[in-house]
Amino acid sequence: MSTVYAPSAQPSELSAQLDETISQANSFILGKDAQIRMAIACLLANGHLLIEDLPGLGKTTLAHVLAHLLGLEFQRVQFTSDMLPGDILGVSIYDHTQAEFRFHPGPVFTQLLLADEVNRATPKAQSALLEAMEERQVSVEGETRPLPEPFFVIATQNPQFQIGTFPLPESQLDRFLMSISIGYPDKQAERALLQSQVETRKRLADAQPTLTIEQLIRLQKLVPNIHVADAILDYVQALLAYSRDSGRYLQGLSPRAGIGMIRAAQAWALLMQRNHVLPEDIQAVLPGICQHRMQSQHDQEADIGKDLLTHVALP
Repeated sequence: MSTVYAPSAQPSELSAQLDETISQANSFILGKDAQIRMAIACLLANGHLLIEDLPGLGKTTLAHVLAHLLGLEFQRVQFTSDMLPGDILGVSIYDHTQAEFRFHPGPVFTQLLLADEVNRATPKAQSALLEAMEERQVSVEGETRPLPEPFFVIATQNPQFQIGTFPLPESQLDRFLMSISIGYPDKQAERALLQSQVETRKRLADAQPTLTIEQLIRLQKLVPNIHVADAILDYVQALLAYSRDSGRYLQGLSPRAGIGMIRAAQAWALLMQRNHVLPEDIQAVLPGICQHRMQSQHDQEADIGKDLLTHVALP
């Protein structure tokens, strides 16, 4: 945690291209700069992203935009109640010409996987993503197969009050580094959407990628070297302790969540072109870290991140 990356480790052109990525994404997804930055920070931190919102608010569009601008191979899986694990991971089919079974990779073998409406699938199908998300590999029929690099899952889910949903178990939720909600656009952004004569997908097809895969991987490797001072670690531990000991929540944050909080804050600092984490970075990513992992004892609609920041003092 104490290593600081050298200034030369992040060439100015990478910073400029990262800024250009955010700017371009904002031109396709209007009025959602914070959500775009959270999604990119999650990718830089080598995590996975969960988006929970109503249909039609741009969840799928965000995944398409990031995949195109970052030059990532993209696959989309529509989760349904009759989906099987093999529909995600792949299956072996007997090849009569070769007289042997040949493995046919599933859509998980890609760089950016959009798991659309993941909570419409049964728990058995949902769990097929667990090893892939955690280990960056898939074990099928006794053989382990590595996944491409980078590997980023964006899963969308509909609110649980909607018909035909299966709540994601805690073990699955904990695999997601961050969660965000897109929300309705503001008045100005919605007006621009209503006036637009060209669909976002058509405009996106004409846009050029802003980063190469090699540049993205270089940025991901910079994240663990962002300096984290002892005072920041004290702050994270105070947040973790309050989440567990205050009695205000059904469950506290896990050690995995604490590690994820630091990694996400390092990625956020990198987005801000800094080589060290500030308390503001922890505060920026905390809602995305805790909202899908925690529930209030008394108010299911409570803003967990805001509540934690209110009750835990800054270092």
